[in-house]
Amino acid sequence: MAAESPKFMRLLLQGRRALAPALILLLMVALAPTGRAGEPTWRHGLSLFGALKYPTDFAHYDYVNPNAPKGGTLSQGAEGTFDSLNPFIIKGVAPTTLQELCFDSLLDSSADEPDSAYGLIAEAVSLAGDRRSVSFRLNPKAKFHDGAPITAEDVAFSFDALVKEGDPRFRLVYGDVEAAEVIAPGEVRFRFRSTENRKTPLIVGAMPVFSKTFYATRKFNETTVEPPLCNGPYRVAKADIGRTMVFERVKDYWAAALPVRVGRHNFDTIRYDYFRDRTVMAEAFKAGTYGWREEFTSKTWATAYDIPEIADGRVIKETLEDNRPSGVQAYFINTRHARFADWRVRQALSFAFDFEWANKNLFFDQYERMASYFENSDLAARGMPAPEELALLEPYRDKLPPELFTEAFAPPMTDGSGDARANLRIARKLLIEAGLKVENSALIDPSTGEQFAVEFLYFEPAFERIMAPYARNLERLGIKALLRLVDPAQYQARLKSFDFDLIVQRYVQSLSPGAELRGFFGSRAADEDGSFNLAGIKDPVVDALIEKILSAPDRPALLAATRALDRILLFGHYMVPQWYKGGHNLVYWNKFSRPATKPRFALGLDTWWIDPDKAAALNARGKAID
Repeated sequence: MAAESPKFMRLLLQGRRALAPALILLLMVALAPTGRAGEPTWRHGLSLFGALKYPTDFAHYDYVNPNAPKGGTLSQGAEGTFDSLNPFIIKGVAPTTLQELCFDSLLDSSADEPDSAYGLIAEAVSLAGDRRSVSFRLNPKAKFHDGAPITAEDVAFSFDALVKEGDPRFRLVYGDVEAAEVIAPGEVRFRFRSTENRKTPLIVGAMPVFSKTFYATRKFNETTVEPPLCNGPYRVAKADIGRTMVFERVKDYWAAALPVRVGRHNFDTIRYDYFRDRTVMAEAFKAGTYGWREEFTSKTWATAYDIPEIADGRVIKETLEDNRPSGVQAYFINTRHARFADWRVRQALSFAFDFEWANKNLFFDQYERMASYFENSDLAARGMPAPEELALLEPYRDKLPPELFTEAFAPPMTDGSGDARANLRIARKLLIEAGLKVENSALIDPSTGEQFAVEFLYFEPAFERIMAPYARNLERLGIKALLRLVDPAQYQARLKSFDFDLIVQRYVQSLSPGAELRGFFGSRAADEDGSFNLAGIKDPVVDALIEKILSAPDRPALLAATRALDRILLFGHYMVPQWYKGGHNLVYWNKFSRPATKPRFALGLDTWWIDPDKAAALNARGKAID
């Protein structure tokens, strides 16, 4: 679903960031008390604002094939690089999906419910009646890949390691947790600083669990090429740094028969071949270098797959529906730089971007315009503020733009002809009002006496065709526009230290936003190196609305608070909105099968399998694709 955006964000989400997908999918969950204080009531799962879909004795999720055969290889391409096998610290870049494949958490989220989670390492969970703590009772069968049992001590150690030595974002995510403590053999309790964040119990339920013994002789906060000791469905089989990553299915995986794991993780081997360029990666797929690909570039999707293998059925090309929130994809503007501090400057940058022309001429009309930080969901602010939103916004009226109360947000539009003169006139007016001077058709920054300049930072050459027309419009305004192509390692370093002007990124939001919002938009995150608050937003009103979302007592309150936050962010003009689409564009060699039912809120690749008959037929035609 990430359309025309650098895959680096995906690397961050699945590798260095080490929050996704398992953690991000569960950050959205909150729950009601399950018993009186001192009298725990153990449950097999928890849900936000409602009942669980699956009963205590459920056999498997509805979207899996419980009889799916095991075996074969799922081979994919990955863009970028990796230089470490530690996905839980800020240093280094870890391989795609290492955490997801190799580390289990206390609870597992259902992909056909927006807000439910069920026991994994923890066979049962209990929220204290006063909401001041949550307890987990561990499954006695849970073990690491070396056969050692997973203990309550391991869980407590994992929390401490993440908070004290892990990526700084973990301190934000677990900010409402006071401590993790062992209360009995196989039982661990997390004590909370407050009860305002209803999602805290499931935030810790989504936490990956490490071996305390393993890290007794290793430093948790250092990059390493040593495979970690894990407890999930896969282990690291091979790591050719920056080139190839191979995972192998754990044959005696302890959780294979659990309801949350039946019918999933069917491939014996999962391999990623790394590429520095999208075009090369697409050509490698067509050549049979790897077998399964999700295509994120509209031009490639529209023009590059007119190949005999699709015509004769050896390769399948299809689009599957994506019901997840698209979130936000945009040119994020770094407000830490003084020249972008004025909202009029930021809004002017939006008027210079001609989406309609780009969609018609570059994207084959495949996309919709993004107009929300929570696009493709009921969380998005639409039209004028509803009474419930106004009730939240009114106390801050004197701190908010007046138009937020009188206008529905809409990004600037053009007729798609490529003549954006009307919008550029508005942009120049805004820039002059912000204090820039016009000298010989150039816009001069009075504070420096130099031409106002904007640098686009990127590491994918394919993105130049999208940035270049935007840069030309900025040049027409009198702005010096620079396209700065760097290698992935330099890109990552500059991203972590916020050394950029404009950068393209995408935030995928959850169905029920939670503490991750502090990392995306909170004031504290603006000063944390490596945070996802790329725009450097430091607004106490934003902080207050985030807390309203976290403490929402029901779904309507959550929607109202999220929409109110959306409006504040949109009218702050912290980004130039780009585009989105609600589908997964897939191409794959015809050796796969999948369940009849797709999970509503996920692609569900972990439920696919190698179909022996299809694989044999493909091999018979001379294409033995690993």
